[in-house]
Amino acid sequence: MNMNYETVNLCEMTVAGLLVRTTNENGRAMSDIGRVWEEFLKNDGYPAIKNKVNSKSIGLYTDYEGDFTKPYNFLACCEISEAGELPGKMVTKTIPAGTYAKFTVKGHVQRAVGEFWTNLWSMQLDRKYSCDFEEYQNNSGDMDHQEIHIYIALNE
Repeated sequence: MNMNYETVNLCEMTVAGLLVRTTNENGRAMSDIGRVWEEFLKNDGYPAIKNKVNSKSIGLYTDYEGDFTKPYNFLACCEISEAGELPGKMVTKTIPAGTYAKFTVKGHVQRAVGEFWTNLWSMQLDRKYSCDFEEYQNNSGDMDHQEIHIYIALNE
């Protein structure tokens, strides 16, 4: 897998979605994150959110208790222009402006992302552990050929 990246400066973004507190220990994140995505994509989730900025969904990792070996929050979400009224148990979160490493991943929607994180954990990257996120481009109906942009917050 190509682990080249570009350094980008992002503006602040507001997202709305469903949150779960999880950890990478014992594969727990895999099942927690899968369950949250499933719930988020149902009719009273993503389709019910008003004020979407675009049709891209986002997987957000935030509120880290330390590095990737410690608990953190995961949100299945999307960018919104303003909070407004949200369906069910949706929450909003702000992704801070700042410097991010931007990776472009192509392949099967779950396998390619899983492989990316495994490779990232062994990289020498000066991570900030504030907000990291996957932005699904939804550029293909084929789950085996998706393009995903992954942003990792860097210390400035």
